[in-house]
Amino acid sequence: METFIQLRRALHQIPEPGFKEFKTQQLILSYLSTLPSERLEIETWRTGILVKVSGTNPSIRIGYRTDMDGLPISENTSYAFQSQHQGFMHACGHDIHMAITLGILTHFAHNPHQDDLIFIFEPAEEGPGGALPMMASAQFQKWKPDLIMALHIAPDYPVGTIATRPGILFANTSELFVDLYGTGGHAARPHQANDMVIATSHLATQLQTIVSRNVDPLDSVIVTIGKMTAGTKQNIIADHGRLEGTIRTLTLAAMEKVKARIQSMVEATAIGYHCKTEIDWGCSYCQVENHVKPTQHFMHWAQAQPDINLVECSVAMTGEDFGYFLREIPGFMFWLGVDTPYGLHHPQIEPNEKAIAVAIQTMCNYISEIRQSDS
Repeated sequence: METFIQLRRALHQIPEPGFKEFKTQQLILSYLSTLPSERLEIETWRTGILVKVSGTNPSIRIGYRTDMDGLPISENTSYAFQSQHQGFMHACGHDIHMAITLGILTHFAHNPHQDDLIFIFEPAEEGPGGALPMMASAQFQKWKPDLIMALHIAPDYPVGTIATRPGILFANTSELFVDLYGTGGHAARPHQANDMVIATSHLATQLQTIVSRNVDPLDSVIVTIGKMTAGTKQNIIADHGRLEGTIRTLTLAAMEKVKARIQSMVEATAIGYHCKTEIDWGCSYCQVENHVKPTQHFMHWAQAQPDINLVECSVAMTGEDFGYFLREIPGFMFWLGVDTPYGLHHPQIEPNEKAIAVAIQTMCNYISEIRQSDS
């Protein structure tokens, strides 16, 4: 397993933004070139990669997906192999995910499964979203799986723990960007200007009433404004304000309701404050909803493994564009325990690398037992 720990460390040093994973793609392709080529077919799509490992007597295609991109976060870990790309970091575990995928792929390149295996290296999961355009590509459609699986590291579970559930695992998500345009001016003459600090602040406050006053208390909905900007200097009235946030819901109906309410509040702000407004919903991901039959099959299998602690977890309000794969293909995603006190997207997150071996061994053993009836 040392090979895959070293691959993880090499990948950790070159985090790249979505659709710019050029070094990442080349490192993976370089490694793939060292594997036996008799049963391997490799396709690239933008900065992503698809690999087919031909089965000995195929009847279905089994898919396994990983993500590739990093985050715009300045690393603050104790690693000797920190990011070499200033301002970017693998703070969501995609380096771990890729190393695990390469480990599983390597095993089946040397020990072919009876069925075809399709390994999907997806770019831009963190944004703007690689799943939908990749799924629409000719490369993906040629090898579209009949069953698909993926994992995500979980800082709060110990190594050796796997957590999942049938049904919804992750939430629907949408970005939110609102721009407000007024009239700037001198702070001594506020009556001759139209202050966007005031308009932006009031809108930010109003948006916080959506969850408390417009959503069923039994629903799970989040509206968070994570960034607010306006103005350039203390004695200049701002002519522009901007809010940046995120919306998370467990149903599409709730997402539509929240967006409609935001739309009406922004339109009312434009009227009330005599300003122009624009809304950009940014990148939206559908819920990750595990299919019942394959998820239960995996959970039943995992429960019987002496070295795995299986947990049936609760729904999480995190987002993942793997949900788009599951909308078309039966399959599931699960959490992989990596035992670190720092959460996802934190500059100090240091996942326990022992989880790499756990995941590779688990998935190699499980995939080896999958037959057509299991999908």
